[in-house]
This record gives sequence, structure tokens and C-alpha cells, in this order.
Amino acid sequence: MDARQRVALALDHKEPDRVPIDYWATDSVNARLMQYFGFSTQEEVLTHFDVDFRYIDGPKYIGPEPIVREDGCAEDHWGVPRVRVEVGSGSKTSVYREVIDFPLKQAESVDQIRGYSKWPDPNWFDYSCVAGQVADARRTGKVVVFMGDRMNRCAQLKPAMYVRGVEQILLDVALAPEIAECIFQKIADFYLEYARRTLEAADGGIDIFMMGDDFGTQKGLFMSPEMWRRFLRPGFKAFIDLAKEHECKVAHHSCGSIKPIIPDLIECGLDILNPIQPDVDNMDRKELKQQFGDRLCFHGSISIQRTLPFGTPDDVRNEVRERVQTLGADGGFLFCTAHNIQADTPTENILALFKAYRTFGQY
Repeated sequence: MDARQRVALALDHKEPDRVPIDYWATDSVNARLMQYFGFSTQEEVLTHFDVDFRYIDGPKYIGPEPIVREDGCAEDHWGVPRVRVEVGSGSKTSVYREVIDFPLKQAESVDQIRGYSKWPDPNWFDYSCVAGQVADARRTGKVVVFMGDRMNRCAQLKPAMYVRGVEQILLDVALAPEIAECIFQKIADFYLEYARRTLEAADGGIDIFMMGDDFGTQKGLFMSPEMWRRFLRPGFKAFIDLAKEHECKVAHHSCGSIKPIIPDLIECGLDILNPIQPDVDNMDRKELKQQFGDRLCFHGSISIQRTLPFGTPDDVRNEVRERVQTLGADGGFLFCTAHNIQADTPTENILALFKAYRTFGQY
């Protein structure tokens, strides 16, 4: 059974030969594994681990040159200043670009939001490269996924937090709904057009369209289910409807505890939920499978907060075995970590993870 047949069966809630395997990791982990195996490309790592998915980069940014401020911080294409931050040391170093300021934090009216000069433009991207990316991914025989990077992944809440500030956008939802609605609409409009052009350029070559927007914290939702339905559900459904027009399965990544809105996600047409984060409240895997497993596929669930960085190889194997037992029955489950494998994860645990996928994932 090849990767495409395997994933198709799993997404149809049927048991293939084994649970499909996905791979998410930071650049530093990719580099470490390439060095460990003596590989020269990431594709060799994916092939070695028998990964069933290939992610394309998507459109290339060709817009205005990023503004670099006097303090050395560079603005992203939302006009949000970010600073380069290194975490760890040596081979366990990860690099991130952290937000240091929120350009719309002080805005007090809808007119100020609309008048913001740095809303991104879909014309700032070259979509002609997408067809070649899809062709390359198709040649591997794997399932083709478009997710985009952190700045170009269909979302509403997280970009709003970047431009407005985490606390302020949540205050807006409660106290200044007209401002919140304007911000969410501007963001959704951009991503809808960006995604539409990407999917058109792919010409049917994308199998899974993945969105990413964190709706929850470790303890619960960022906002009440009623507020989520008012402010975020319309855009969320519009993203899904667009992808379905192009015959894509749709996945969504949301960290945190989000169980109260899972029925809404399903009603909107979502096919795959990632990451089923294990180290949060009220996301019991057995209950999720029992309540939603006939209508929703689960992707992820391996802990990058505890087991992978701090456990033993035996702990990793036991976690994989438990995930198969709770989430794997009748298909509808895709192996993956709950986020990118981080630089603090020992190599032996990564090797144990992929060996366990093959050992315990057989149907």
C-alpha cells in the first residue's frame, strides 16, 4: 500500500496497513538528523523515516523590502517588529523571531484600523512557483500538504494578536467588538485571497490544506464559545469552503484546550484536527475519539513538552503505543508530534519515536 492509499483510507475512517506517519521538526533538528545519518537533504530524512506527507513552501514573497528599525528589529509583512532570539546552545540551538511591539495597540477606532498603512497585499507574493513545488512533491508519491509558514498560514486570532497585542484583541472582543470585527475581517480577507491564488496555482495538486490558529491555552479557550462563534467562525468556515471548492481535505492546527468548539469545527467541514495537545486540560484522547472519532480525524498527540525532551526511549515507545490504543481504532488517526520536535529533544528519543511508529502502528 502506498502513502496516498494509506492516508486516503485513514481519512475515510478505515484501517490501512499502518497508521500514516508525519514529521514536524525545527530547522536545527533537521540539520542534526541530516548530520547523524550523513544525509545532504531533508528529503532523505523523510524517506528514511517513511513519512507519508510532503509539505510545499507555497508562494514566494516579492513585496516591499522589510523595514529594519534603528535597533535592528525587522518588520514582517504585517508591519510587526520582530527580534531574532536564540534558545539553547550548540547543536541544541533554536532560532525564533519574537514580536516586540504591536503596531495597532494604540488604535481607538475602526477608522484607525482601516487606515493602517501596513496591511499586507496578496499581490506581494509570486504564485507561479507553486506548480513546480506541487510537481516535485507529487513525484515522491506522497500526500501533498500546503500549510505555509507562521506568517502565511490561514488564521485570524494569532495575526490579530501580532498586530493588536494579545491582551488588547481579547479586550476588544469583549469591550470594542466593532474594532475586533474589523481586524478579523481585514485578516480573513487577505488570507482568503492568498489561499485562493495558491490553490488555483496548484491546479488540483494539493491534497490537504492546513490552517493554523491557536484558539486555546493550556487551561481553556481564549474566549467563550459564543464569542468564538461570533468573531472567528465565519472566517474559519470561509477558509474551509474555499479549500473544499478545490477538492482538498482540510486540517487545522490549534494548540491548547479547545474541546467546547470541536463540534463547531466539524460543522464547518473540518476533516483533520491537529495536534490533540496532550499536556493541556480537558482534552482526554479517549473521550475525543469516542465523541468525535466518526466525524473527525486526529493528527498529532505526541508530547513535545514532556515525553520527547525529558523522557526515555521507553517512555516514547509507551506513549506511541498508548496513542494507537486510544486514537487508532477504525482509522482516522495520523502519527505526528504535538508541534515541531524541539532542539532539546535527544536524538535517541527521535529515533525511538519513528521506530515505535512502525512497531505499534501496524493494523
